[in-house]
Amino acid sequence: MPGFDQKQLRKGRGATYNPDNRFAPTHSQTEDDGWWQEEMPTRLATIVSDEQARSALSWNDSPDLAFDRSLNPYRGCEHGCIYCYARPSHAYWDLSPGIDFETRLIARSGLVDRLRDEFCKRSYVCRPIALSGNTDCYQPLEAERGSTREILAFLLECRHPVSLITKSALILRDLDLLTELARQRLARVSISLTSLDTELKRSLEPRTASPAARLRTIERLKNAGIPVGVMVAPIIPGLTDHELERLLEAARDAGAESAGWTLLRLPREVAPLFEDWLQAHYPERAGKVMSLVRQCRSGADYDSRFGKRMRGEGIFAELIAQRFDKACRRLGLNDPGKREARQLDTTAFRPPRAQGDLFA
Repeated sequence: MPGFDQKQLRKGRGATYNPDNRFAPTHSQTEDDGWWQEEMPTRLATIVSDEQARSALSWNDSPDLAFDRSLNPYRGCEHGCIYCYARPSHAYWDLSPGIDFETRLIARSGLVDRLRDEFCKRSYVCRPIALSGNTDCYQPLEAERGSTREILAFLLECRHPVSLITKSALILRDLDLLTELARQRLARVSISLTSLDTELKRSLEPRTASPAARLRTIERLKNAGIPVGVMVAPIIPGLTDHELERLLEAARDAGAESAGWTLLRLPREVAPLFEDWLQAHYPERAGKVMSLVRQCRSGADYDSRFGKRMRGEGIFAELIAQRFDKACRRLGLNDPGKREARQLDTTAFRPPRAQGDLFA
């Protein structure tokens, strides 16, 4: 992990540096040889590349997830959340999980055509699609590209259920589609809420909506008749865990009906990136935070085992789980009596006509 240098901070970006791509055959290291060097700019532009999608859905059989398929319109995420577990995936595109993940994005095109092909397969079984499983489908690039809206319109046409999770108020742009999907029990939304501290949010999740904007988004979704919940994620030991009850109460007051949580995950390159961010922004807490993280991960930065990776283990993790359950009961969140009403309808699905089918 590099030592922190004030020059590493980039306005509106979460990562402080670009770690090497782990798949690269060679790695380079910067050394100060005493000669003058041009300073890196404090503002970095976003560069977008296009990728023609060869498939639409990503499949998983993880027992930790409530869905078996997801759809990601974008690779990389301009939101810049320093803790994002998706950062290591950027290495597969020969890019760094650090600043590259936030500034060098890939927009996938042709997703509706690929989705149509997949829906038309006789073997396809309808279950809710998660938008998105990796990066936020309502990140700033969506305002320009509109891929998520196009996908939602197609899902409505096919009466296919969808669940969405986002940190962005941009989801309100698609209130018309979501309202109709929800009316047919085909959509539910979760708003991710990490902290109510605006200053913390600015460095932790630099290009996401403010906490107040996310709460207003919950309220507007609820008023439109769209089932909406809150995902308190990630809970960061020693940094945001003290806000748990207040986050749940604020979300409930805004209209959230359900809630979930995950513990901070630091897979692969995310661990050194997060540690360097701590040293840059909260040096006085860095030691405590990482100590608590390791207490929840069997002494390591991360534990990838199913059943452990989302919630951790040990006394501190168990305490968070108990606090969450107690707060939800007190606030009326996750009411078992309303569980059936929260289920999405998979019986109304009608496969689209295959392209070129003139007589269907």
